[in-house]
Amino acid sequence: MERTAVFVAALLILSGCQADSDVTVIKLGHGLDTNHPVHEAMTFMQERVAEKSGGKMEIHIYPSQQLGTERQLLELLQLGSLGMTKVAAAVLEGFAPTYKVLSLPYIFRSEAHRFQVFDGDIGQELLLAGEKYWLRGLTFYDAGSRSFYTKERPIRHPDDLAGLKIRTLESATQVRMINELGGSATPISWGELYTALQQGVVDGAENNPPSFYTSRHYEVCKYYSLDEHTGIPDVLLISTIVWDRLSDQEQKWLTEAARESAEYQKVLWKKASKEALQAVQEAGVEVIRVDQAPFAERVSPIFESYQDEPEIYDLIERIRRLGESSVSVR
Repeated sequence: MERTAVFVAALLILSGCQADSDVTVIKLGHGLDTNHPVHEAMTFMQERVAEKSGGKMEIHIYPSQQLGTERQLLELLQLGSLGMTKVAAAVLEGFAPTYKVLSLPYIFRSEAHRFQVFDGDIGQELLLAGEKYWLRGLTFYDAGSRSFYTKERPIRHPDDLAGLKIRTLESATQVRMINELGGSATPISWGELYTALQQGVVDGAENNPPSFYTSRHYEVCKYYSLDEHTGIPDVLLISTIVWDRLSDQEQKWLTEAARESAEYQKVLWKKASKEALQAVQEAGVEVIRVDQAPFAERVSPIFESYQDEPEIYDLIERIRRLGESSVSVR
C-alpha cells in the first residue's frame, strides 16, 4: 500500500523541478498544517526565492501530507520526483545514519547549545551527510523541545510511563528512548495519530508545544509533562537530483532564502511556543513542569552504547564538548 501511494504521488507530481517559460519551479511537500510556524517559514522562503530571482524561480508548497508521509516524501526526493521536503531529523536516521545523534535524549544542555550545533560546523556536516543518499540538507528549523502528553494520567517521573503505549517517530533512537524510560514505543505516522489517541491505540505521545496545539491533540490528551527529553530539529531537504539541475545562481538564491527562513522561523517559534502553552492550558490541559534529572539518568546508558559506532560516538563527544561552553538553562 505504501509503495502504491508513493507511485501515485510521483505520477501526480510528474517532476520535482520544472523549467517552463524560463521559470524554474521546485515542488515542496510536507506534513504540517498551514498554521504551523515551520510552514510559515517555508512560505517566507518561497517569497524570498521569488524576490531574489526576480520571478525566475518559484517554490510550490504542498502541505498537510497532500503528497504522502514523511518517509514517502523522502523516497520521492531520492527518485527526483519531488524537489524538496521538510522532515523531523529523527526520520532521516533510516536514510542518513549520522542524523541519529540529534535524536539522543538530553544531548543539548540549553537552547544556545542547540543552536551552536545546528548553525555551526557539526550542523553543516550533518546537512551534507545525506548527499550520498540523494538528500541534501539546506537548513535546520528549530522544533524546540519534545515532551510527553497523555490521556489518562500525568507523567511526573519515568516510573509513570510503565505500561503506557507512547507514539513515537519512526526512529530506532526514539523507540529505544521510550523503552528505556519504561514505556512501550509505538511508531505511528503523524497524520494517523489523532485517531490513534481517540481510539486508544496509544495512551499518549510526545512533541513540542506548537505541534501539540496545532494538531489538536490537546482535545484528547489533558496532561502535558514538560520533561523536554529531546530537541530534534526539522530539516529542510532538496533532492540531489533536482539540486544538480539548478544553475549556480539558482542554488545560491535557494540556499540564501533557506537560511534566511531559518532565522525568521526562530522568532516565529518562540512566539508560537508561548501561545501554544497558554492555549492548551485554557483548553483544560494540565501542564506539568517535572524534575528532568530522573529522566536524564534513566536514558544515560544510551550514549555509551554508541562506542561501537565510532562516527556517531565522535559526534556525541564533539557536541558534548561544545556544550561545555554553553550556559545551561536547566
